[in-house]
Amino acid sequence: MIKGIAASKGYAIGKIKVMRHIEWTVDLTPAVDCEKELTELKKSVEASREQLKAIRDNTAKNIGEHEAMVFDSHMMFLDDPEFVGAMEEAIKSESKRAVAAVEQVKNFFKSMFEQMDNDYMKERAADIVDVSNRLIKNLLGLPTDNGNLEANTIIVAHDLTPSDTAQLDKTKVIGFLTDIGGTTSHSAIMARSLEICAVVGLGDITDKVTDGMVCIMDGVKGEVILSPSHSQIEEYEALAEAYRKKREDLKKYKDIKLSYKEGREILVAGNIGSVKDLDTVIENGADGIGLFRTEFVFMDRASAPTEDEQYEIYKTVAERMSGKPVVIRTLDIGGDKQIDYLEMEPEMNPFLGLRAIRLCFKYVDLFKAQIRALLRASVHGDVNVMLPMIGAVEEIKQAKAIIEECKAELRAEGIDFNEEMPVGIMIEIPAAAVAADILAEEVDFFSIGTNDLIQYTLAVDRMNSNISHLYNPMNPSVLRLIEMTIKAAHNAGIWCGMCGEMAGDLRATEVLLSMGLDEFSMSGSSILDVKEKIFTHLK
Repeated sequence: MIKGIAASKGYAIGKIKVMRHIEWTVDLTPAVDCEKELTELKKSVEASREQLKAIRDNTAKNIGEHEAMVFDSHMMFLDDPEFVGAMEEAIKSESKRAVAAVEQVKNFFKSMFEQMDNDYMKERAADIVDVSNRLIKNLLGLPTDNGNLEANTIIVAHDLTPSDTAQLDKTKVIGFLTDIGGTTSHSAIMARSLEICAVVGLGDITDKVTDGMVCIMDGVKGEVILSPSHSQIEEYEALAEAYRKKREDLKKYKDIKLSYKEGREILVAGNIGSVKDLDTVIENGADGIGLFRTEFVFMDRASAPTEDEQYEIYKTVAERMSGKPVVIRTLDIGGDKQIDYLEMEPEMNPFLGLRAIRLCFKYVDLFKAQIRALLRASVHGDVNVMLPMIGAVEEIKQAKAIIEECKAELRAEGIDFNEEMPVGIMIEIPAAAVAADILAEEVDFFSIGTNDLIQYTLAVDRMNSNISHLYNPMNPSVLRLIEMTIKAAHNAGIWCGMCGEMAGDLRATEVLLSMGLDEFSMSGSSILDVKEKIFTHLK
């Protein structure tokens, strides 16, 4: 048995598929048979086209049509005679091997696009690299994706990016294991949203397994059993069935309304990263959306989504929540979440660097497009805008000035929006918690982002499995900052929620209730557990 960190609850019994980073070398010796190289290139183009179509269809089905659009642009390159034609010409006139021809054309077009003045064209460079690498992998017979997975597959990797996790096929993937990571890493958060079992921080699990190996995952205790015995499989099948029945029994709390003894409402809301996540939070009876992580709308693309694209997404979320509050966080990129098309410079301390609202102030046009889309969507439901990484009053005032500028533009254009759309902030920097009474005078609500608040307060990297034991939500210093924030909000007459993973931690529920927290927002899979806990405590 191997011990790790339980990142997403559940049990899984399946066969392992290892995801490894693939490298290759390019043979620069002249081609012996150019016609053969041309034939191989043609086969690679056709294979790549079929793969991209399958990925596009799967992404549209499991995540959303918007997220799938990036693969349309990839397929367009394969139909571009200048792109593929340049590879063919390199083979014919320079006797290049097919792989060397693709590599040469990739580097040429990448450099050309990166030097263009037009931002949109610059952003095509990432597409060129992705499509070209797919062609090369097909030519070399290397795996291009984790497609063609069997049912009951358990993915094993050193780490998974948020986009890796988002693209897992839930109809086939039942869990994942990683060498590194913690309960608040973004891949773990995505796993909970997708209701996929996950155990992380296993050290060297990638070195201990092979494709096809049978594995048992215990996502409750954070344990893994490789090549289990028949009796162990039977034991965990029974545990999985008991867990399923428990989940079914919790559905009786789906529509329950919760409140403090004085009558003040308690909301149990859901965190989402895409429109697809709505299904889970609605099925589990969420009282609203406490956090829409809009960064996932911007990721895994060659360019930023347009204002109209964003408007349609935010509108859909607002409408599907049928009047319940929807808190939408503005772009929170930086730290462990990067966007290639912004050409973000490497930083020594990215979690303390140019991220979230700080980055939005640098890319004001990007920020304004999002604010305009949010304002337009505000007429379709109870839309609330939340600003991340706020540390000072000046930042709030700067952001609000930009919001007012966007309002003025929409008025001049005759576009409807909610003039009173609430604007709140995340309390995730200790300085903001300490000055919460001052900040409360400037906003309509607080939402405590405990993932960062804890790591900043305790100086503990929340994704470093070597020190995960020091990441303690119940540390007295953390609890004091949370209580200060809630009191400051109530004294100013505004509500205070919590959207970090602590909101779904049953060990913290009673403590947070004693502090008077107004809203608990979490992954959809945790909603019913927390509703039961609150109901039982207040009964």
